[in-house]
Amino acid sequence: MSIRFRSVATGFSLLEMTVVLVIIGLMLGGLLLPLSAQIDQRNTTETQKNMEDIKEALMGYAMSNGFFPCPAKSAIDGTEDRTGSTCTGGKRVGHLPWGELGVAKLDGWGHLYRYSVTLAYADSGSKIILSPATSKDITIETRDAAGNIQNLSTANGIPVAIVSTGKNGIWGYADDGNRVSDISTTNLDEDTNGNGNGKIFLSRTPTPNTAASGGELDDIVAWISPNIYLNRMVAAGQLP
Repeated sequence: MSIRFRSVATGFSLLEMTVVLVIIGLMLGGLLLPLSAQIDQRNTTETQKNMEDIKEALMGYAMSNGFFPCPAKSAIDGTEDRTGSTCTGGKRVGHLPWGELGVAKLDGWGHLYRYSVTLAYADSGSKIILSPATSKDITIETRDAAGNIQNLSTANGIPVAIVSTGKNGIWGYADDGNRVSDISTTNLDEDTNGNGNGKIFLSRTPTPNTAASGGELDDIVAWISPNIYLNRMVAAGQLP
């Protein structure tokens, strides 16, 4: 009789343990997703704040010098790549010159910021003029609900743009200078942002959907308004 009782008790204990493990598994599964989302949000917020600081640093540099810096010399050397009064070899897109600006080198996911500047606005030997306005050549684009390309800025109206390659880091560079491979065939807009000629950048709502127009995208794009730039330059006495 006692043997039978122990057998039933043992079976009941195993059943209880199974139920408890299932409950724990469900609880952990429910907690992990919010935790992951919190980390992503923290990294996004950090990156956006950094990019605002970068914009202010770029404005400060321009107000002090009369022109914007050139891209950095390399992923390791954050000083600007300048020869004489112009960007070396006409280099207008590359890594943000974080060393020159004294700003964060990496975004929230540990990748270097990408930077593009209209070459005329980085020329220390020929300062820009207001009338006729020195030409800019960067356009910020987006996509409408149907997936069609739309200008988010005036065409060829932006002097400077900064890009974070986001969580997936595609086309981005790690701190050691190694580049993240593009393992996707659908991320057309990320290709433009991370491997384009530096004159067009796509800024739109992030999505992991590979079937979306332009493909999946988690890049964060920032730029300096030419109107704010010109007002600041006039106030600093760099422009008449």
